Amino acid sequence: MSAFIIRPAKPEDRAAIRGVEERAFGRPDEANLAERLVADGDVVLELVAERHGEILGHVLFSRLQVVTGAWSTPAVSLAPLAVDPAHQQVGIGTELVREGHLRLMAQGESLSVVLGDPAYYARFGYTHDRAAGFECTWQGDALQAIAFEEAPQSGRIVYARAFDAI
Repeated sequence: MSAFIIRPAKPEDRAAIRGVEERAFGRPDEANLAERLVADGDVVLELVAERHGEILGHVLFSRLQVVTGAWSTPAVSLAPLAVDPAHQQVGIGTELVREGHLRLMAQGESLSVVLGDPAYYARFGYTHDRAAGFECTWQGDALQAIAFEEAPQSGRIVYARAFDAI
């Protein structure tokens, strides 16, 4: 496989991103989530993996809040992450998340939350232990977090409105 690049998503990538999401998950739900997050202005960072003009993978980090009493701390949610099935198992998803984390840290983000396979997301430092103190609709082993710097250990996670449709 020839090299791919990781770059910010552009408006003209929307159809290709939708195709990758639908093929990767075998349903439109994650593609619909990504489109709603973009439309609602809740995207903090969105990257694609591209090779010769073809979108091979996609990751989106959206804004969420950790609410503790009267205080609210901004954080991000990693969702969705998708790689076209024809290009899986070659490191594209890994590079999308790693590059995303580097860019988020450079932007001053302190906490990322993901709902996904613990075995997969552990490679990036996500743990359920880090997310166990949060109140969340999806609290359980699949709810994981990683802190890039000092961040809340507890509180209520409030996702962007687009997640209400899940």
